Amino acid sequence: HLEDNEDTRILYRYFILSAYKVARQFDLLLKELDPDSVMVFNGMQFPEATAKWVAGLHDIPVYSYEAGIRPFSAFFTEGEATAYPVNIPTDFELTPEQNQELDDYLSKRFEGNFSMAGVQFWPEMSGLDDAFLDKINSFRQVVPIFTNVIFDTSQPHANVLYPHMFDWLDEVLETAKGHPETLFVIRAHPDEIRPGKASRESVAGWVRDRHAESLPNLVFINSDQYFSSYEMIQRAKFVMIYNSTIGMEASILGKPVLCAGKARFTQLDTVYFPQSRPEYLAQLEEFLAADEVPVLPKHQENARRFLYFQLYHTSLPFDRYIESDKIWPGFVRLKEFNLQDLLPENSETLKVVSEGLLEGKEFLLPLNK
Repeated sequence: HLEDNEDTRILYRYFILSAYKVARQFDLLLKELDPDSVMVFNGMQFPEATAKWVAGLHDIPVYSYEAGIRPFSAFFTEGEATAYPVNIPTDFELTPEQNQELDDYLSKRFEGNFSMAGVQFWPEMSGLDDAFLDKINSFRQVVPIFTNVIFDTSQPHANVLYPHMFDWLDEVLETAKGHPETLFVIRAHPDEIRPGKASRESVAGWVRDRHAESLPNLVFINSDQYFSSYEMIQRAKFVMIYNSTIGMEASILGKPVLCAGKARFTQLDTVYFPQSRPEYLAQLEEFLAADEVPVLPKHQENARRFLYFQLYHTSLPFDRYIESDKIWPGFVRLKEFNLQDLLPENSETLKVVSEGLLEGKEFLLPLNK
């Protein structure tokens, strides 16, 4: 959130001027090249959002892409890549082999052995220590709360019940004040403090400004504390998220999940996701008061279906061409490869991309049987 002052307005004017210049140059380029289509990175922010808008004026199809969930992979779509629109067939069910493949992936992830967008979040993962376990046991119930980074491009899509994540946290804080029997554990996203990309508006800052830790029934776990969120989920009565992926994983682990923001996986019935703010608050109070929160089998089943589809059908692997630059987290460099390796007939990934751009097919890998 930027302050409404002269410095902010000057910055805003310069962005408008810059966007105007990009629009003029890109307009000339499109007139010169007359392309069949345009590909942009997510299309959400300057300057790619400007390029997308200009292409739309010329009725040129625009495709966008985002980092995929697997290392060195990408998701492509003719829609909003950051919203992750996927069409999962209603009759899609995992085979025993696919279930085993997913279980192998999850076993590594639950140990902290995973990366996204080239970032290895956890250099190590420790269990819950005795002091923390004693604190949990001194309350009637524990409810973990998983937050997001505010700059993540999923946030504009997520904000359907609340104007932003911090507004939701403000309401959660008021709820915590009214439930001293419940231990609320707020877990900051590990990407909040990534070097070179640290969030300027952080959950840690919100906790400090609201004096949240002065509540005896609230614990804050910062981004640099590498203890197992999955072990905490196992001990939870239910799990609260804004739109974090860990909500889908909690459903897979068989825990009830209350979601406050639209997420990729809410396209399927994977979590409890009330459709209005009053309904959300009513369900939160109901869950806190109940002796036991119902676990819906369809949540676990749909979460597994969605995650498998996302991992092995929509995430196109580029590990044949890129690798970590071993300097900056999230940055990559090109590997050595032959020019022929980029031809669609020599790469399943680039065959999918080529057919998507030139023939309008979906950007999907064939499913393993």
